[in-house]
Amino acid sequence: MDSHPVTATRVLTALGQGEMEMKGLLPWGSNYTFLVYINYEELRLPAVYKPMRGERPLWDFPEGTLYKRETAAYVVSEALGWGFVPPTVARDGDEGPGSVQFFVDVDPESHYFNFKEDDKEILKPIVLFDILANNADRKGGHILRDRRGEVWAIDHGLCFHAEPKLRTVVWDFAGEEIADDALQSLNKFRAMLNPPSDLLTLLTQLLAPDEITALRRRADRLLRTGCFPEPGPGRNYPWPPL
Repeated sequence: MDSHPVTATRVLTALGQGEMEMKGLLPWGSNYTFLVYINYEELRLPAVYKPMRGERPLWDFPEGTLYKRETAAYVVSEALGWGFVPPTVARDGDEGPGSVQFFVDVDPESHYFNFKEDDKEILKPIVLFDILANNADRKGGHILRDRRGEVWAIDHGLCFHAEPKLRTVVWDFAGEEIADDALQSLNKFRAMLNPPSDLLTLLTQLLAPDEITALRRRADRLLRTGCFPEPGPGRNYPWPPL
């Protein structure tokens, strides 16, 4: 019997402390993204490493912060209890500080645009997360199924801006009421954004103070309205959509 079971905590420890073995540059994305293997004790985990130095400068996001936003997305997903962002840490690697995310073996042809209408109900937590995180780039190819059918959400570098920037392809639930269990999760999460809390300690290492304030405001708005919002003024869809 393995005396060290592969738990989520152990995966995070491996991602954060294990030896990084660079395998190559991944061909997609506008920023430098590397496939790596993390070796820790008897574990050997595939992961995606996004170094700060490989981030393309953007006019509307502070330079050198995208990898922190990737990490904050995992922290927030876990705090909500929804667990659809693969385990992610911020750490130093061969190309300097960056995010390291467990590589999920997904079916690249099983993404949002191929989901059946009956399957889309399971996307509601991801939609609520995107509203909270102010996701400016929720493409259809960022919501994927793994080989076992579990749904994952990836690519969260353009999240948590203090100004409204929500751009997503998933507007299926606009105007619908949020289910009670989801509201309970949101309420617990909102309470954790008040000091002192472990969540707030983590987020202050990853996001600016005004971004955390804006996150509180978005949570308050969802709890006050109890509904999925309608698309607002301005650009509401990412490009390209996939």
